[in-house]
Amino acid sequence: MQTVRVFVILTFLKVMPLYKDFSTDSVTLLIWQYDSTETLDPDALLEPENREKVLSYHPNKILETLMVRKMLKTVLPGYKILYRDSGEPYLIPGDFQISVSHSFPLAALAVSKNRVGIDLEKRKEKIKKIRHKFILNEDSYIDNREEVDFLTAIWCVKEALYKIHHSKHWSLKKHYDVLPFQLSDNFCVSSRVYDAENEDFFNAKISFFENYCLAVVED
Repeated sequence: MQTVRVFVILTFLKVMPLYKDFSTDSVTLLIWQYDSTETLDPDALLEPENREKVLSYHPNKILETLMVRKMLKTVLPGYKILYRDSGEPYLIPGDFQISVSHSFPLAALAVSKNRVGIDLEKRKEKIKKIRHKFILNEDSYIDNREEVDFLTAIWCVKEALYKIHHSKHWSLKKHYDVLPFQLSDNFCVSSRVYDAENEDFFNAKISFFENYCLAVVED
């Protein structure tokens, strides 16, 4: 994976405005920032199976989708993204796992041999208005003097967890826990996914940069 990643970065720098590289030995994770001078051709980038649906999206969401496709063509030429009935994206061929996230004007793509979930969010005060929808056990340690950052980090982790361990019957509030942590620019947290019968634990990596938060969870 490391050799593939080095080739990807060098190629990416030649053809696309690379914004951030969070890749590791096991995950290629790139973030691209939208540039209006870049060519994003739906005919060249969209899979025929997705074209009609994607082109009905909001203009910014169309751009986000095209950005991800352009990154994929750089990372894994010849692969395409399809969607399960649940809306979950997957790759064809199926020998790599994928996760995507976007917060315009940024788009993120993660590719790995293992299951991976990512979430990218912009810091926004309005997240405080939905705190009651996804916070339960985390109430015990959130420092309200830094409420937006705590909530954004927790939201990102839970969304990333949902992407690799989800059920339509689960809620971010009742079935996903982020265990206590202290804020910094880059840190790891423990988390769990659980129901009445089972629980699974995961480590999540969180990065704050500029006005964004990125969470990465690997299986």
